[in-house]
Order: sequence, then structure tokens, then C-alpha cells
Amino acid sequence: MLRFFLLLLLLGAPAALPAPRHRRGAAPPTGTYLTRYLRQQVDHFGFDEDLTFQQRYLIADQYWRRDNGPILFYTGNEGDITWFCNNTGFMWDVAEELNAMLVFAEHRYYGESLPFGNESFSDSKHLNYLTSEQALADFAVLIEYLKTTTAGARYSPVIAIGGSYGGMLAAWFRMKYPHVVVGALAASAPIWQFGDLVPCGTYFSIVTNDFRKSGTGCAESIRNSWNAINNLSLTDAGLQWLSNTFLLCSPLKSPQDAVLMKNWLSETWVNLAMVNYPYKADFLQPLPAWPIQEACKFLKDPSLPDKLLLQNVFQAVNLYYNYSGAVPCLDMSETATKNLGQMGWYYQACTEMVMPMCTDGVNDMFEPQKWDFDVLSEECYRLWRVRPRPSWILSMYGGKNISSHSNIIFSNGGLDPWSAGGVTQNISDSLVAIVIPDGAHHLDLRSRNPLDPKSVQQARALEICYMKQWIKEARHSH
Repeated sequence: MLRFFLLLLLLGAPAALPAPRHRRGAAPPTGTYLTRYLRQQVDHFGFDEDLTFQQRYLIADQYWRRDNGPILFYTGNEGDITWFCNNTGFMWDVAEELNAMLVFAEHRYYGESLPFGNESFSDSKHLNYLTSEQALADFAVLIEYLKTTTAGARYSPVIAIGGSYGGMLAAWFRMKYPHVVVGALAASAPIWQFGDLVPCGTYFSIVTNDFRKSGTGCAESIRNSWNAINNLSLTDAGLQWLSNTFLLCSPLKSPQDAVLMKNWLSETWVNLAMVNYPYKADFLQPLPAWPIQEACKFLKDPSLPDKLLLQNVFQAVNLYYNYSGAVPCLDMSETATKNLGQMGWYYQACTEMVMPMCTDGVNDMFEPQKWDFDVLSEECYRLWRVRPRPSWILSMYGGKNISSHSNIIFSNGGLDPWSAGGVTQNISDSLVAIVIPDGAHHLDLRSRNPLDPKSVQQARALEICYMKQWIKEARHSH
């Protein structure tokens, strides 16, 4: 879901699918784990085919109490599970305190868990089993397998934990399989970014506010940069100037290339908003603490002439792509880690993960772009020969009608654009919203850090308190 923004770009830029991303650095291992595999049904909901595949999962039981101690189960999302394992330090931090086993389950069609090997993305027939429902069924089968094959785990209470799309899965897992997991921590989970549940422009308004609050003239400079690029892209000399100024690996050859450049810049600003962490981090790219503030130091004067303005924009962008100083040129096909499986997510966003988004250029710093489902549908049909079903997620998981469920924590960061579609107010005593004003994208799931704002420290403490309560209640039921 970190890659969802590119689906919006498809509406304005035909054939905008990028090449695979290249990882600039890996997060250090958080803890010691074992890598294992479980044979899963390709189709849990039909009986005509009996195809299977190997689902990868990671397990760490060094802190687990072997008489039905709890299991913290990470509901893997759109990427390599080892990357999510290494970026979810919260689970490692609390494992000893809770005497918990940690399990990180890889989502089908991502990482090594490919149902049809190299053919998994060859066509829509092979991709037909890439759905959230099938993934949740994988998780349920895996937990049952662990409970029946691991001595001392038969009555272990299981808590689902996930961030972003994984957070959505954690919440939906508790809703659909309450007999399997006793509760869920859904961090930065935009379960309401569907249909007309939330305004389509809120996401980009939050991004803009992050930049506006981080420096005078910053958001305005970015808003003015689009016309500056448009003006320069009218001539070959202007395109060459843009290519040289932004140190592009592949020079711009046409106005259409300039459109792709604007899309690339837009995604860069969005990514900065998601990873606006209070300390140096290497999640999507190696970045300094509070990277938006650092970027905004270059964007103080929106009234500058086109070339001077764009030279400043380059400095801000270069901070994101070349903070290490080791990158010889900027590749517009690279915006984040290759550990995210963008092809799989494109397909999901073209089928059931239809999240309306739009910009107006007034309440946000981006060029106006209406949400146009018909254009999206045609683009998805061109790419995959499938049509999106925009209301299916609402039918499957209930939209805002979820008050009958229980034991779910929805945490959202005030700086995170995905909070636009998140649950930010309590629904009941056990459907609890935790808002972290100083938090970016699932900051609470990252490892503890001395530079953590007090708001995220308090959020984690409250999350642990709820988890202990769920564990206690589960033990009393057996």
C-alpha cells in the first residue's frame, strides 16, 4: 500500500508503471529468527483445483513461555517479510515483557511466497488468487498449524499486529477470524479509504500540511514548481536543463517525460510525509531526522523565477535520494525500497483495493487531479484484463459498520497521510483509536528510540496494556 500513490498516477500518465526499485540499504536485523515454510492451498474457497504453494514465515521463540504463552502474529503485507520483520521493532521490544512467540507471516504473491513461481504475475489467471481474503485464510491455517504442531501452544492467545496494508489485514483478521486471534493492533490502517467513506482529497491535504508546518514557503514552493516544470518542458533546451539540473540518469526527451518527472516528484513528497520520523532512519531511503524540515530549508521562497525555484526543489529532492552522497544520478524509476512488491500491489489496487484519491491544487500543493474510476478501470483492463470492484471491500469487511466487532486497536499518526482513511475516534470500549500527533507512518511499530516523541511512547504503553488485558481474558476462558 506504500506504493498505492502510483495508481493515481496511472490516471494521468499512461504506461507509468515503473521499473523495479533498487534497494539503497537494508535495515539491520532486529532479532534472531528461524525461516520456515508451510504448504498452503492456492485456493482456500474452491474445491475444483488442489494446487498448493509454500508460504514463508519467520518465527522467534527465545522469549516464549512454553505453557501457552502468547503469540504475536505479524500479518504480512505487500513485500518481502524479512524487511517488515526488520522494521517492526516494537514486536521485538515487547516479546520478553509478554513472554511471547513472534511470527511474521509472508503475504502470498510477495517475497518468496509465490503460488506459481516465476509465472505468478504472468497473467490474470495466475493472479486470480491474490486477494486479502485468501491471505487471511493463509494466516488462519498457519496459526492452526503452529498450535497443533508446537508443544505448549495449543491454547496460546494470538494477537494480530500489522502496519499499513498489514494493519488493515490485522483488523480484518480479527473481524473475520475472532476464534483465531484474540485481538489486533492495526497501525496506520486506512480501512475507510474506500467508496465515499472519506473525502478523496484528505490524503494529499495531510501531506501538504506536513510541509506547510515544516517551513515558511515550503508547500507554496512545491505548488509553484509544477508550472515552472511545465514552462521549461515546452522546449528541448528546457528539457535538457531539467535533466541536467536534477541529475537525471535518463534525460527528458518530451513533454510526456516531464509529466513522468512531476509524478516522480509528487511521489517523493508523499514518501517524505510517510517517513517523517524524529530520528535518522532507513525505511524507504536513508534519511535524516525530521526529513521534511530538512527538505524545507531549501524551499523558503516560492516567488523565485522558474529556474531558481527548481534548483531549490532539486536540493530538497536530492536530500531524499542522495542523503548518503553516494548516488551519481537520480533515477525516476526509483522512489523506495525494492522489498515492496509493486506489481502485486498494482493488481490488488486494480481489483479490490480501490482507494479513491484526488487533488485540487487549492487545499493541497499538487496539480489538480480528479478521481476518475472509469479511467482507472480502463487502465486496469489494459494492464491486467481485469476490472476493479470498488464496493467489494465494503461488502466484505463492513466499511464503517464494524461496531459489532471487538478487541482492535487502531493507531494513527497525525503526520501520516494514510490517517485520512484510518479510524481516529473510539467506536466502542474495545474498538479503540490511538492518535499519535507527532507520528508518521506506523511509527509506533518501529523500535524504541531515545528520540521518540512522548506521544508515541504513551501510545505504545497503552497498546501493551490492551494486549495484556486480551491475554489475561483469553487465559481465563480456558
